[in-house]
Amino acid sequence: MFRLTPILCFVPILAAADLKVDHATIAGRNLTELENMFGAVGIPTEFGGKHSNGLTEMALASFPDGSYLELIAPQGGADVRTHYWGKAMLEQSGPVAWAVASQDIPADARRLVEARIPVLTQSSGRKRPDGVDLKWETATVGPEPQGSFFPFLIHDETPRELRVFPKGHPTLPQISGVRFVVVAVRDLNSAVAKYRAAFGLGAPES
Repeated sequence: MFRLTPILCFVPILAAADLKVDHATIAGRNLTELENMFGAVGIPTEFGGKHSNGLTEMALASFPDGSYLELIAPQGGADVRTHYWGKAMLEQSGPVAWAVASQDIPADARRLVEARIPVLTQSSGRKRPDGVDLKWETATVGPEPQGSFFPFLIHDETPRELRVFPKGHPTLPQISGVRFVVVAVRDLNSAVAKYRAAFGLGAPES
């Protein structure tokens, strides 16, 4: 069972900055348990493979618009305490991060740094069960664990559809996709100001 923290929530209006949810990440101790939990409420998933970091593996529930839910857990025997989502996985925290697509990570990183927001870029990937190697580049935005406040940026080096649809089609065609992400914050005004600075957003809509 996931633990819920009673803090304020807001939904950022992302359309103004042309930000589209690439995927949202749910963390747990065991991938099979996560898949069973989602299956029990009618959300089928498929195994996506092991990440190249040697620490984590994932399954996903994908949707027709190309967005998906990523279930992530430690690989068998892996010590994930140093992973940016390690604590979340070990504590069965549930939703921990979200990502948006970037067409040009170096350019986006420069813009964010100019806005005095730290950025850390890295290359990553995973191998699908059918042996297909996937590669991408990510950028962690801000000082928080990757994707936990600001979305992290992702840019595919291999065709994106190979990452999103391991079997060539969405696992849940009845649901169009992930349109909004809810971010829990302790100081709403500060959070809104940071988002506006990072992504050039207008004033929030009430």
